[in-house]
Amino acid sequence: MNFSNILNLIDKTKATSILLLCHPNADPDALGSAYAFQSLLKKLRTNLSIIIGADQGISRLSKHFMTYVPITCELIPDMSNVDIIILIDTNTTQQLGNLTTDQTRTPIIVVDHHAIHPKTKLTATLCVIDDSSPSTCEIIYGFYKEMNIKPDLNAASALFLGIAFDTRHFILGNSSTFKTISELCEIGVDPQKALTSLSISMSFSEKIARLKASGRSRIITINKWIIVVSEVSSYHASAARALIDLGAHMAAVAGKKGEIIDMSFRCTNKFNKDTGIHLGKDIAQPLGEYLHGTGGGHSLAAGLNGEGKVEKGFEKCLVLIRKILEKPL
Repeated sequence: MNFSNILNLIDKTKATSILLLCHPNADPDALGSAYAFQSLLKKLRTNLSIIIGADQGISRLSKHFMTYVPITCELIPDMSNVDIIILIDTNTTQQLGNLTTDQTRTPIIVVDHHAIHPKTKLTATLCVIDDSSPSTCEIIYGFYKEMNIKPDLNAASALFLGIAFDTRHFILGNSSTFKTISELCEIGVDPQKALTSLSISMSFSEKIARLKASGRSRIITINKWIIVVSEVSSYHASAARALIDLGAHMAAVAGKKGEIIDMSFRCTNKFNKDTGIHLGKDIAQPLGEYLHGTGGGHSLAAGLNGEGKVEKGFEKCLVLIRKILEKPL
């Protein structure tokens, strides 16, 4: 599937209004992808009304990012009169939190670089997935290349920043990533100036969450691997990254608000390559289903939300890990 399939569906349904919907707490890759995609669609179908939306807000870093790129994002978009919903950087409708879709009425297109969720295959009209791509922004840039169109400077900047964010400032990039970055810079993106929009000081509460996660951490060793689990009320992804920086090979950090459990996973490159464990497919997805929720993500970073007890989630997480690590050769 490619961009022409998306255009064909838009034309076939005679759509005039499209909602580009990002996941909750939308990050720069999600917003950058949505903005560049919006710009491309407007160039090709001038009659379209295209709105960018995100449930449960956008991340703190994304707010800073939006001072550099003029993105307009509706936090509670009206979905009642939308002809097509395009999920951006979001591989399941369950990630949309408070927003719901009448899936029997509104066609859903998924554009993402996460491993496709099985339930999404059943509900989506069209899926454009490339889980080998380091970012969704790179998929969107591929759409521009397919149409032989150069993004304008704002769209190029959005793509550059989304790629920089999801590749951890290009550490996780591949050869295609660097080619894309080079071409975006040729359009006019100033990399030094652009990257300053992805640099903000850590808040006091985030620092506290990281320190609490360290103090509450439980260390499990399986073979030669150090697995750490911890519980804090917020900043789960940041806390998981901190535990990796402290020496863990894999970290799972969770918290509970009301009946809802949120859990984030991070691991090192070596852990992923040597064990073959893909955090999204092998851990977050099955664990999300176990907790009556949903999960997914990348090979090195993933997350889920569900219901139940955090400790039960950790226990099942360790069962999934042991099942792979202790498997006889």
